[in-house]
Amino acid sequence: MIVYQATKASFSEDVLNDCIEAKILNFFKQNLNRTTGTQEVLSWRNSMQYMDKVLNDADIPETCGISIEFQIPQTSNRIDFILTGKGDNNKDYVVLVELKQWSTATLSLKDAVINSFVGGRIRECTHPSYQAWTYASLLANFNETVEKDDIQLKSCAYLHNYVADDVILHPHYQDHIDKAPLFLKGEAQKLRNFIKQHIKYGDDRKIMYRIDQGRVRPSKMLADSMVAMLNGNREFIMIDDQKIIYETVLQLSAQANINQKEVLIVKGGPGTGKSVVAINLLVELTSRGLLTKYVSKNAAPRAVYEQKLTGSLRKSVISNLFGGSGAYITSKANQYDTLIVDEAHRLNEKSGLYGNEGVNQVKEIIHASQFTVFFMDEDQRIHLKDIGSVEEIYRWAKLAGANVQEMELKSQFRCGGADGYIAWLDNVLQVRQTANDSLEGINYDFRVFDSPVALKHAIVEKNQINNKARIVAGYCWDWKSKNDPTVNDVVIPAFDFGMKWNLKVDGSLWIISPDSVNEIGCIHTCQGLEVDYIGVIIGDDFIVRNGRVITNPHKRSKNDSSVRGYKKMLEQDPVEGAKLLDKIIKNTYRTLMTRGMKGCYVYCTDRETLAYFSSRLGGDFHDIGF
Repeated sequence: MIVYQATKASFSEDVLNDCIEAKILNFFKQNLNRTTGTQEVLSWRNSMQYMDKVLNDADIPETCGISIEFQIPQTSNRIDFILTGKGDNNKDYVVLVELKQWSTATLSLKDAVINSFVGGRIRECTHPSYQAWTYASLLANFNETVEKDDIQLKSCAYLHNYVADDVILHPHYQDHIDKAPLFLKGEAQKLRNFIKQHIKYGDDRKIMYRIDQGRVRPSKMLADSMVAMLNGNREFIMIDDQKIIYETVLQLSAQANINQKEVLIVKGGPGTGKSVVAINLLVELTSRGLLTKYVSKNAAPRAVYEQKLTGSLRKSVISNLFGGSGAYITSKANQYDTLIVDEAHRLNEKSGLYGNEGVNQVKEIIHASQFTVFFMDEDQRIHLKDIGSVEEIYRWAKLAGANVQEMELKSQFRCGGADGYIAWLDNVLQVRQTANDSLEGINYDFRVFDSPVALKHAIVEKNQINNKARIVAGYCWDWKSKNDPTVNDVVIPAFDFGMKWNLKVDGSLWIISPDSVNEIGCIHTCQGLEVDYIGVIIGDDFIVRNGRVITNPHKRSKNDSSVRGYKKMLEQDPVEGAKLLDKIIKNTYRTLMTRGMKGCYVYCTDRETLAYFSSRLGGDFHDIGF
């Protein structure tokens, strides 16, 4: 999505008239449906003046295109400055410029990581050249127009306040600088020559408009890419905070030992790449000869990953790579070099079939490994027995004498890269108050349907593209087909609608089974996994009255283990029990409604709730299913 777009001539005029930052901010609010801080606005003013000086050359055409703050499709990342035009052989060229206000930095031993003063303190950042190169790679990977039209992408970084030193230009970063040249203070002429080398004629073919309107390629699915990753192929590009966390884990895994345990907590919301980073780390650490295991309480992701690897690896090898969270009760101290715990918010206190074994899964996992990394999102705790929290991990890590660090993933990939959608959803579900009152301007396919039949038809149609669309529902219907396969479970008589839960046939593999679009999934078979489009049926456990969300555990099915024992809990502590149940029900729908990378389609069994979701969309949504 383009925030600001102009020709070189118009851009120069906006800079001359001291209105460039105001125009960018106006388009930023209009196109991204959000605002930004004073510091970023000031950085626009400063950096654009430098770029205007760079472009002040008659050999750079007045009609070349300028785009500012372009949001890369399928992500929440933005490219600072883009020039477009024609080069040799009449080819379309796009030059991406990553702009930085930095004046100093310090060296890091981690690959592509450097330390600089950002946001009021010294932080680990990706090297500007690496950042520019990965952004260009993302644009090429996600946009079909770039390949189809043979558009040439060239990237670089410009640090106009930074005097050259042996830190920013250290040989440690040379491979990345080779891919995306670095220009520093006093090197405006060099940057000008770089641009002139590629853009020699104006942009009369609306290059960025074509890219912006171009078809977004299907996103890589983690499960589909695992075989190639284990064979040594780099399937995913680590960007920004993903790269920093990835390199931090590699560093900690090397320094941890039996005398000094290390624990890393990585927080991240839906689509920030927690599982992508986790699986990449599993592959890399295993290749380095370290005894490493991917751990998750939820069986569904493990089952999907293992099924994808069947036929490529021996069963024994697969079993050594993946495991449940309750398998460490009898493990020896420091038996593993690294344990990678995904969906750590789903960890339980007790283990075993009847929940009566062990002491605490967090304690046992930390005990079993020299280094443990916990990937988690506390807003995806959906079971009364979920005890995975930052506080719980700190408690057991300190008792084990471990060093503890916290990091956070923010770069969005799921939900069309629209962190605005997540913020809007949190607002609508009343998980937390945010500034996102509507979906207007947010590039995500969210629709409300007044019929479950219409919802099913829409999802089935999307599924015909690549078998990556599914229907899920809140667990408000009993699992009757378990004992009688002739009956439906999710039945809505007013629409003559009936479908079976997926649990009997496909179980944990439901999300990838070819015919499972004709069955309904639940929270237990989709958490930690993703599809392109998700259809969500919201049951009577979540209703809205006069604009206020009301959750009701009594409307959950008796077959749903996630709230089992809630009546006793409410008797013992009505206030805190009600708060916890409210959080679990809201988190359940938040998780279900963020499984779709490209779109989420919703039907509500309660009419007032249906009207509430429709009213919160904003904009012109005449084709939303009503």
